[in-house]
Amino acid sequence: MIISLSGAHGSGKSTIAQMLADKLAWPRYYIGGLRREAAAKKGMTLAEYNKLGETDPSTDQEVDEYQKKLGETQDNFIIEGRTSWFLIPHSLKIYLDVNEEEGSKRVFSQLQHKNNRNEDKELDTLESVKESMNKRLESDRLRYKKYYDIDVNDVKHYDFYLDTTNLNREEVFNVVYEWVKEQLDKGKN
Repeated sequence: MIISLSGAHGSGKSTIAQMLADKLAWPRYYIGGLRREAAAKKGMTLAEYNKLGETDPSTDQEVDEYQKKLGETQDNFIIEGRTSWFLIPHSLKIYLDVNEEEGSKRVFSQLQHKNNRNEDKELDTLESVKESMNKRLESDRLRYKKYYDIDVNDVKHYDFYLDTTNLNREEVFNVVYEWVKEQLDKGKN
């Protein structure tokens, strides 16, 4: 079984993906991390790399081909990426949502406690984080519509949807894990 996670910025995708991988003892693939690495190799921030991707499909194609191949050759893993549900259609598709205000707060808090990798350097206020998230969302929408004719934020594409706005990480994990466990049990029968 393959579990794909997507969702809004700050919804807890990375945290829940890692918690699921740990609980199930499955590998986790983080597509955002691969895109950040590719951007860094070009000396770009993720925002700059996404902007380049609006006219250069190769920025998405490399990681997208990687995801497709994973879905064709491996099983029992967690994959976190905006297009993973589309590129691995037989995966269990989970979408985590959060309202913009709470998502921005979570991302801002994370940036304060982490090495900012290759994020924009001016993400030093809540407002700048919110603005950056909106630009990234727009770039994602444009690229995925242009290259695949899909809307990755349309929840009808997913098997499971959860709004995490008013939940802490343990509550989110418990709800998601219970649903995943049900699906795993169904698969064994």
